[in-house]
Amino acid sequence: MPTAPPPPRDAALEARVFWLRFKNEIAAAVLLALIALVVFAGYRFYSEQHAAAASALLGSAKTAQDYQQVIARYPNTPAGASAYLFLAETQRNEKKFAEANATLRVFADKNPDHELAPAARMAMAANLEAMGETDEALSMYQQIAAAYPKSFDAPLALISQVPLLKAKNRIEEARRVCETILTLYRDEQGRPTSFWANEAMRELRSLKSAEPAKPAVTPPVPPMLSAPSATP
Repeated sequence: MPTAPPPPRDAALEARVFWLRFKNEIAAAVLLALIALVVFAGYRFYSEQHAAAASALLGSAKTAQDYQQVIARYPNTPAGASAYLFLAETQRNEKKFAEANATLRVFADKNPDHELAPAARMAMAANLEAMGETDEALSMYQQIAAAYPKSFDAPLALISQVPLLKAKNRIEEARRVCETILTLYRDEQGRPTSFWANEAMRELRSLKSAEPAKPAVTPPVPPMLSAPSATP
């Protein structure tokens, strides 16, 4: 005997039954989604307002105390990060090199991936030079060149080593640094392709001109041509 076809499904009835069975769970899920949306929108609005207020305060800052106020009130904003750099520059202008370096170190530690982190470390090295701590400055330049090889500050960190090495009479090391710059910043024909490569060429020429002339070696006179010794 042929089997009877299944009764037609009533989609509207099934939806109603589903709603009646799970309406509490559905309502709770919708409510949570709405709360999350409101919280996210509120947080975003607050963050934008917070960042705008920080930027406005930074824009009006002019003294070290002003920059410290921005840092204290808005420590986790882009303006707060920038305030460290402005504060360090103000301290450097006042010849407070150690304080400037302390400020820059805090900035670098709090913002290791900031696009200006290499520049902050370059400023620290320059402050060390100003304090006469040339060994520490040289070490920092070397660290910057190694840690940020693709940054704009890498060639500056390299070329900054050369005068320090020359002052320490480490001529071969200075020459190797210049050759490294020429290797990294030249075209396929070996021509300099940047300001830094041209500076390296200039430094290399100065290194060659600074080399002491080798004394002329007088060949020994064969015995048969030497003057006869005086007889007693």
